[in-house]
Amino acid sequence: MTTFLLQRESFIELDARARALALLDAHSARELLGPFDRIKSPWLPLQGIVAQADDGVVAAKGCIDGRPAVVLAIDGGYQGGSMGEVGGAKIAAALELAIEDNVRGTPTCAVLLLETGGVRLQEANLGLAAIADIHAALVELRRHQPVVGIIAGPVGCYGGMGIAAGLCSYLIVTREARLGLNGPAVIEQEAGIDELDSHDKPFIWSLTGGEQRHGAGLAEEFAADDVAQVRDRLLACLQRGVPASHRSQRCDGFMDMLARIEPEPMPDPAEMRGMVREALDAAPGTEQAVGRQPVWEQGGVPASRGAAWLAGLTGNAPMLAGFPATVRVVDAPLGEEPARYIAVVPDGGNRFPRVRNGEMGLEEGWHLARAIRQCCGQDAANENDGGAPAHRPGGGIAARRRPIVAVLDVPSQAYGRLEEGLGLHQALAAVADAGAEARLAGHPFIGLIVGKAISGGFLALGCQANRLIALRDPGVQVHAMGKASAARITQRTVEQLEALAAAIPPMAYDIDHYASLGMLWQTMQARDADRPTAADLSAAQALLREAVADIRADPRRDLSSRLAGENRRASRRVRERMRELWGG
Repeated sequence: MTTFLLQRESFIELDARARALALLDAHSARELLGPFDRIKSPWLPLQGIVAQADDGVVAAKGCIDGRPAVVLAIDGGYQGGSMGEVGGAKIAAALELAIEDNVRGTPTCAVLLLETGGVRLQEANLGLAAIADIHAALVELRRHQPVVGIIAGPVGCYGGMGIAAGLCSYLIVTREARLGLNGPAVIEQEAGIDELDSHDKPFIWSLTGGEQRHGAGLAEEFAADDVAQVRDRLLACLQRGVPASHRSQRCDGFMDMLARIEPEPMPDPAEMRGMVREALDAAPGTEQAVGRQPVWEQGGVPASRGAAWLAGLTGNAPMLAGFPATVRVVDAPLGEEPARYIAVVPDGGNRFPRVRNGEMGLEEGWHLARAIRQCCGQDAANENDGGAPAHRPGGGIAARRRPIVAVLDVPSQAYGRLEEGLGLHQALAAVADAGAEARLAGHPFIGLIVGKAISGGFLALGCQANRLIALRDPGVQVHAMGKASAARITQRTVEQLEALAAAIPPMAYDIDHYASLGMLWQTMQARDADRPTAADLSAAQALLREAVADIRADPRRDLSSRLAGENRRASRRVRERMRELWGG
């Protein structure tokens, strides 16, 4: 052991650029869009923050053991490794170009070095948009080649990039690594110190540290802090090729585990490790019964704004059985064709207390993923059986794929110790995976924002949609974090945050600023956003039908239509320059 410690070369002590170079074959690496290209964040200087020349992301192209590869390394020392518009666009653009390489016959793989706190709050909604692009590209690229994520330390991997880690084909961690959705300080801030003490480092590592995540199966490989060993583990992952199934696709075991779990008393980290490992290793099986079944109204009042719109749009059609009370899945017409509608709603009596206000938690993630995959599987089976097209003569195979409508009213993800221990990041990765796969398979996937669309809950459920539609109403808010929480994290008052948001569109919560980012396809005005009128519902149905037609007329199944927004100039410039440099 002493000899190893003396001979090893620390991977953790290397900066992002040196880590990337250490993994690529000697003399094969060249950096793309480096500091001398000087494409920097246009938003940070407006807030008195110095913008780093590479925006905290290193992209290096070369070979790994002779195979074409791109390594994308996040600099955890700059802004906590947070994802802003430019850095996120660099990662997304490189992954998108690797997809093109594979389509043309060049088998380019990708490696992500993940030292990140997630979305950069100073660029909030553009950080979310960039991470959504990364998720989309990960799901598409891993169809061709394995995508390997490496979390070494000391920052860890959290937020939307924690979801990205959950989408990787393989994940390598060290003892010093941490992986989750919510950082310990955020959980303490949102749920209190009794839920999680952010200063209790031994407990935090026992819950979300590298050894725990590897032992649970949420990371496939474990490596010492040694450059040679990290590279050996990487080569082993690449040699395995594309796995038969990804972690984010293994819904059955998690649904079974969650149906049987008793949240109180809360299991300890060792118990959680065994539960997650068993869930991941479970063979696909029968669907399990779950908790309390939902009802459309409670005491004559819809459970939420989202529940009211879902009920109205589907004509109070029966909800599908087998889902928890917080997940509503309805098969109902959209115009003259069948569609699947999905939503997350509050449940004040839920046995998981961190989702009682409509947050996205463990059950919500895995069951929403199942609802989407079930729809895709049924339609694919009908095509294989020679089923009739769905009311679109001459529309070909794509016309047989039902539209999927996500009614979005999600205040956030769940902030809880149990959720983190059981892999909330992986549950949300399952939703993003299912949505991206549905879109790529030709299902028109539409998100209708009727209330709050905040943080990881929105990122997972809504941001993989082909088209997003939003109500023009003060109750509709889109952001990476709620106002009070964002103010505390950025050490500002809510008033200071609102003043900045007025001048910096990606920090704003309102729909007009969000539309300027290119994320929205359409907006609509409702007479009563809380209890939609017949006219409101008719207008929404008409817009949904137009969205379906627009999607089917568009040959693209990616998210590139969003890049045209007036405030996504840096995103476009990054892609243009990356393409110029890609071929050498």
